[in-house]
Amino acid sequence: MEFIRIGKIVNTHGIKGELRILSDFRHKDKVFKVGMKFYVGKDKEEFTVNSYRFHKIFDMVTFNGFNNINDVLYLKGRPVYINKEDLVLDDGEVYIEDLVGYDVIIGEKVLGKVTGVMYNSKANDILKVGDTLVPYVKDLIIKIEDNKIYYKEIGGLL
Repeated sequence: MEFIRIGKIVNTHGIKGELRILSDFRHKDKVFKVGMKFYVGKDKEEFTVNSYRFHKIFDMVTFNGFNNINDVLYLKGRPVYINKEDLVLDDGEVYIEDLVGYDVIIGEKVLGKVTGVMYNSKANDILKVGDTLVPYVKDLIIKIEDNKIYYKEIGGLL
């Protein structure tokens, strides 16, 4: 199993075992839903989401079989993961971490391989290509296939 970190349990809410998760995960709509399996802490303890709601900046969840604050207090401060296989993306959607190792091609020029990803919750994510930073903007990408990312050639992009 390959795990993806989706957030951190920062506190409880109320007395019925609801948990506050702080998350900047890009595909929240795909993972924060009833029936999804979450893995919590370094031991990856498995839980199934019983309820979900969004409140202020937090993703609020309860887990099956836990309906008391005392049952879930020990989870406070622990990271939350999902199994990568459980993440079902729509056609044309890509999990950005999977792009590491892909060649970036702008026009006819091969810029290099993606070596990392920088996340930006307020704007677009950024691909690290050697010493160059390239914005991950769907409108600039022509296509992604055969381990290559084809960008439109735009003056001033780099």
